[in-house]
Amino acid sequence: MIINGKPRQACTALIDQLEQPVRLAPMSTFPVVRDLVIDRSRMFDALKRVKAWIPIDGTYDLGPGPRMPENKRQWAYELSKCMTCGVCLEACPNVNDKSSFIGPAPLSQVRLFNAHPTGEMNKEERLHAIMGKGGLSECGNSQNCVQSCPKGIPLTTSIASLNRETTFQAFKDFFGSDH
Repeated sequence: MIINGKPRQACTALIDQLEQPVRLAPMSTFPVVRDLVIDRSRMFDALKRVKAWIPIDGTYDLGPGPRMPENKRQWAYELSKCMTCGVCLEACPNVNDKSSFIGPAPLSQVRLFNAHPTGEMNKEERLHAIMGKGGLSECGNSQNCVQSCPKGIPLTTSIASLNRETTFQAFKDFFGSDH
């Protein structure tokens, strides 16, 4: 919710550490259901659009899967801390009712799942999902998202990395090199 004018997690806002009187408001990025309750469907729909999961195809019972190198696993863990709270979307000036921009959290999840040894099987599909309307190109690089994230997720680093990945994907698509 919005607490004293800033988007943040209500569960970590300690009342005795806040400026008094405390002013509460619902986040404006999402439709209000009632009082301070919001509908975060926009964010969940964006996560569905980018297929922010690793598909299980029946091979899950074949034993341990591929392992990630330790350095890659460490930065992937930082991205996996996302709680889908929506604070980064609230802080982003490009996520609003006049825009179809999916926002920083779903974009960072694309980077996370594309980096996974099994998840990268759907890498091109995820990249294509963010290359169109509402995707990566609608990020205005305000960097509010990374400053507001309660988990300190490097969202702008993910966005920069995805800019590079989608550029490579566009060249790959244009030149038809699918091998």
